Amino acid sequence: MSTVVETAPDRGFRYVVREQTPLSAASALLGAGALGVLVVGTIGVLTSFGWTPSQQLAEGITSGAQGAVLLVAAALGLAGVALGAWIYRRLPTKPSREGAVAGVVLGAQALVLVGLYWWFRSGNVDVFARNFFEFAILEEFATHFLRAAGNTIILALSGEAIGIAIGLVLSMFALSSRAVVRAPARLYINFFRGTPLLWQLSFFFFGIALGLRINLSAYQVAILVLGLNAGAYSAEIFRAGIQSIERGQFEAARSLGMGYFKAMRLVILPQAVRRVIPPFTNEFVILIKDTSLVAFLGLTFQQQELMSAGREIFQQTFNATGFVATAAGYLVVTLPMIRVVTWLERRMRSGLTGIGA
Repeated sequence: MSTVVETAPDRGFRYVVREQTPLSAASALLGAGALGVLVVGTIGVLTSFGWTPSQQLAEGITSGAQGAVLLVAAALGLAGVALGAWIYRRLPTKPSREGAVAGVVLGAQALVLVGLYWWFRSGNVDVFARNFFEFAILEEFATHFLRAAGNTIILALSGEAIGIAIGLVLSMFALSSRAVVRAPARLYINFFRGTPLLWQLSFFFFGIALGLRINLSAYQVAILVLGLNAGAYSAEIFRAGIQSIERGQFEAARSLGMGYFKAMRLVILPQAVRRVIPPFTNEFVILIKDTSLVAFLGLTFQQQELMSAGREIFQQTFNATGFVATAAGYLVVTLPMIRVVTWLERRMRSGLTGIGA
């Protein structure tokens, strides 16, 4: 006698596509086409005119060809919104209705972007492009900018390493049942989480390093303060990870004769570390951006990070394109990390379920 194995119904992308009606598919394609025309058409027009010098870029933005791209994108977006809204209640299946919703949403997004772009074109584009998109001036600062990006990563990695080490110890103390052990850890955590990082940098450098004549450079103080600050947040992440482990595992380890720290080291921490990887990655992304606060300490030319490099370019050229490059530099570093966070959270969620202490 054969056994019939029931398989889960296909509910993936192909299923959604198969369930579309001609009208729902048309709505979704119109909305997606509106965004596609806007993005691809704009890049094509601006590339044909030239991204640098800024005068050519401004001519491309205000050109008739760019205006035609905006009109076509707006027409497609409006058609996607109108068609999707009209057919929504007439569609027979949920996937087809979702197709209509996609057409409405994508078309509306295209219309908003077209409106913003058209408003931008109505302003003084020449001045804006000259002040923020004069990319030619960045060529002579390319080497310095790359070094600044490396310094930013070094600051963030060093601070995160110090923070993890401090946070692991503090989390153990913060979970202690003894108030005399727990209180100093909580005081440290509350202080560094409750005061601005900018104040901490200024106090430790101008107040302690310079005031007490301690032989530490601004770069070294920055690494130390970033680590101390990250330690407070890391402690809370570790504490939450430890408390997410079922308490019965800790009690079982103690029943086998393990002491508190041995049970933590061999049983609890290996599981907790796996669970806190996503929030730690997210904390690292935040720390990368926090390195921009170091700029006001007055780093040497060789020690400057991205924000300091952008300010240096501005001071030498009186042009804000350096700040645009700074923002792009942060995005190049942080966007892949954000994707890693999303992937890790999905990976961890698939095999772990937290149990409160």
